[in-house]
Amino acid sequence: MQEVVDAQRLDTELSAENAAYIEELYECYLTAPETVGDDWRAYFDQFPKGDQPHRNIKEQFLLLARNSTRVQPMPQSSVSTEHERRQVGVLQLIAAYRNRGHQKAKLDPLHLAKREQVPDLDLAAHGLSRSDLDTVFQTGNLAIGKVETTLGEMVDAMEAIYCGSIGSEYMHIVDTKEKRWIQQRLEGARGQFNFSNEQKTAILERLTAAEGLEKYLGSRYVGAKRFGLEGGESFIPMINEIIQRSGKAGTKEVVIGMAHRGRLNMLVNILGKNPADLFGEFEGKTFNKKGSGDVKYHQGFSSNVMTPGGEIHLALAFNPSHLEIVGPVVEGSVRARQVRRQDIGGDDVLPIIVHGDAAFAGQGVVMETFQMSQTRGYTVGGTMHVIINNQVGFTTSCPDDARSTEYCTDVAKMVQAPIFHVNGDDPEAVVFITQLALDFRQEFRKDVVIDLFCYRRRGHNEADEPSATQPLMYQVISKLPTTRTLYADKLIKEEVVNRSDADNMIESYRSALEAGKHVANALVREPNKKLYVDWSPYVGHQLVDRWDTGVAKERLQELGRKMAQFPEGFVLQKQVQKVIDDRLKMQTGELALNWGAAETLAYATLLDEGYLVRLTGQDVGRGTFSHRHAKLLNQTDGSQYIPLCHIKENQPRFALYDSLLSEEAVLAFEYGYATTIPSSLIVWEAQFGDFANGAQVVIDQFISSGETKWERLCGLTLLLPHGYEGQGPEHSSARLERFLQLCAEENMQVCTPTTPAQIFHVLRRQVVRPTRKPLVIMSPKSLLRHKLATSTLDELANGRFDTVIDEVDNLDKTAVKRVVLCGGKVYYDLLEKRREEELDDVAIVRIEQLYPYPQARVREVLSQYPNLERVMWAQEEPQNQGAWLFIAHLIYSDVASLRPDQLIPVNYAGRPASAAPASGSPYLHAKQQATLVIDALGLDSTNKPDQQGES
Repeated sequence: MQEVVDAQRLDTELSAENAAYIEELYECYLTAPETVGDDWRAYFDQFPKGDQPHRNIKEQFLLLARNSTRVQPMPQSSVSTEHERRQVGVLQLIAAYRNRGHQKAKLDPLHLAKREQVPDLDLAAHGLSRSDLDTVFQTGNLAIGKVETTLGEMVDAMEAIYCGSIGSEYMHIVDTKEKRWIQQRLEGARGQFNFSNEQKTAILERLTAAEGLEKYLGSRYVGAKRFGLEGGESFIPMINEIIQRSGKAGTKEVVIGMAHRGRLNMLVNILGKNPADLFGEFEGKTFNKKGSGDVKYHQGFSSNVMTPGGEIHLALAFNPSHLEIVGPVVEGSVRARQVRRQDIGGDDVLPIIVHGDAAFAGQGVVMETFQMSQTRGYTVGGTMHVIINNQVGFTTSCPDDARSTEYCTDVAKMVQAPIFHVNGDDPEAVVFITQLALDFRQEFRKDVVIDLFCYRRRGHNEADEPSATQPLMYQVISKLPTTRTLYADKLIKEEVVNRSDADNMIESYRSALEAGKHVANALVREPNKKLYVDWSPYVGHQLVDRWDTGVAKERLQELGRKMAQFPEGFVLQKQVQKVIDDRLKMQTGELALNWGAAETLAYATLLDEGYLVRLTGQDVGRGTFSHRHAKLLNQTDGSQYIPLCHIKENQPRFALYDSLLSEEAVLAFEYGYATTIPSSLIVWEAQFGDFANGAQVVIDQFISSGETKWERLCGLTLLLPHGYEGQGPEHSSARLERFLQLCAEENMQVCTPTTPAQIFHVLRRQVVRPTRKPLVIMSPKSLLRHKLATSTLDELANGRFDTVIDEVDNLDKTAVKRVVLCGGKVYYDLLEKRREEELDDVAIVRIEQLYPYPQARVREVLSQYPNLERVMWAQEEPQNQGAWLFIAHLIYSDVASLRPDQLIPVNYAGRPASAAPASGSPYLHAKQQATLVIDALGLDSTNKPDQQGES
């Protein structure tokens, strides 16, 4: 009874100022209940134990915080003696070192970074003094292997653990189990890394390789750009340790993304690129069989290396100069590899992303990638993030101008990733924290960050003079011994190696370089090709427009019925139930097929034939315009059912994920995924096509140019809702003109399908044809339910994708004098007006594939109109946008080829040139739409806007 009374008294007498003390005391109680007083133990006994033991007590702390203006005494029974009062101070000091010790850590090899004094680490801040250093106190849950010891020993241990060459940030993590794990590993070591002589020698050998390559390139190719690793050489033993240790744990593949700094060093010393090949690139030789190629520090590479756990495949992702954009591409590639291995947990495939400090803090895609990391559709079981922290961004000084946060890594706290800062001039600390960080990732399947504090011995590149912008920094650097020199001297002093051995390492490495030998220390010369993704069936094919994509009608009906079956008791929302009921009627011919039915049948047939299908975007389950309904929700309990996951037994994976509200990172992820699993249909759908401009860097740097720069095939499909419905500038245009401007060398396909059968066949063609090229589809909005935009099952069964669709009405072709060419939704506006006016001398022809432009087919269609007098191009977009500027010269050429001796005019019908994609006024939109239709058909144009252009 007395214990209950004490607990109640504690509940009412505590003040918020003691919250940190209470939390630390509670930690002690959880790990060693006997170390806290009886009254506190009774108080804490009230709270249930579980995975989140702090949840309830933190609610108490919040209650205390509301009363923080009241200064109240500590419970007398808990601090009844002066010694007990000081014991409280000791526990507070331990908490302070864990929270703020990193701010005192010796991280900067240059000793230039300003480190403010940390008052919380002073003894006096916790009611202690130097006279207490010899006093024995309980250690609480400080994991140094003792229940009690002197305050002096505790301070020495915590200084070594938290204020040496490693600065650890992990107290922001909510999960107590994760925090305790880190504490045990850090505090158990007490700042002593205890590597064997063999391990130390191996670290020196890798440092020698890192430094040796840079010195060799610097002397042989003076002034050539290489974005050298000088100043950050510890990066090489770090990456080597990650690979070897992960391989020992059973990892089969490691995928690495990194920008320029240190990339050549990584290629040669880790992945095993032959130095002779690298030297050839410096000397201007090219190894590209076709395309533009790319500079040497953008190219990808892959190899196999041997680890204690067996052979492991390494893949260094290609990347552009857009720094951090490679991160989500790597994540997508890793996810695809994990799916191929049935390893979503992340045991078999490990991602490593290497960042620059300024880019990590400055690029928004870093935040987007972190935000994806624990979501269902994008998790990869944790990523190893390594920051090569040069402490300068190009020429921008850090941190004053480069960021607003204390560290460049602060963005990682948003996902409660542990962050380990480490001094790059202490290679043993680097390797130790690398081991800890990797083990954390393997244990908890979460992202982890290593911030390698180093410097840049040269400028941004080797042609720069860095002292012009950072004079004081480079005065220090010019006098600083290299990391390898410092560590060699240390090992010689410890008698691990002698001077002769250390010097021989340098000579033997240089000799290997000069002989053109591989210098990666674990390269497998005859790799196991089963670890690779086999792209050979998709290489060397030309794009073929017409491909057999039909599916037997009976199978289509069977699949359609299958997708209308649900678990017993599954209750659909009323409108959704009607959609499903209508689709059943479409299988019998009672109703014509609409867009949603044809699209989902395309996915079903591909799954039925053994192809993986992945569909992501911000509203793909339902479809932004409520047409797809591939994911269904039970109205009684909220459970979901995806019929496409139940086409048949042992079917391929159908992945359907409503994505986070990101375009750039998500599209980059899907690109990486599509470049890794060729036998698949990977689709990203924009909520509105206009929003794709938020991912323009992915479109420019990867989708449009990846094949010609890096010989990297990709079959990614983009569904971009596009069409002028009077919804204003931000909800009309998917910027068709931008995609067409990027088209060349058959690098991608741009299509504007107008019927359900066309979307069925173009999606199927993307996979069943052996070519792998990106496909950009200008998806409709109003056509999803347009009364004329329908198809039959026979058109799905017996048809194929038509790049050009000729006039569908039964016109006398000899009577036709005007042909209107168009693409997309405007076709139906033209068709309805033509029928309304009963024009029998105007034919409307749809160009459904704008690129590759189907010239032969266009000419074949036009040649069927012998009395043609005028050709029009009609579009909804303004004259300076849409397809007109891309297609005009092609149409001129086609028309000129019909009758070389007769000039047939080619004219434009559409909106006038405009800075914005569309009008925000529904009235003006309707007026412009009516006018362009009238112009295209050659009707009386009275009262039309007078700014229409004509060519």
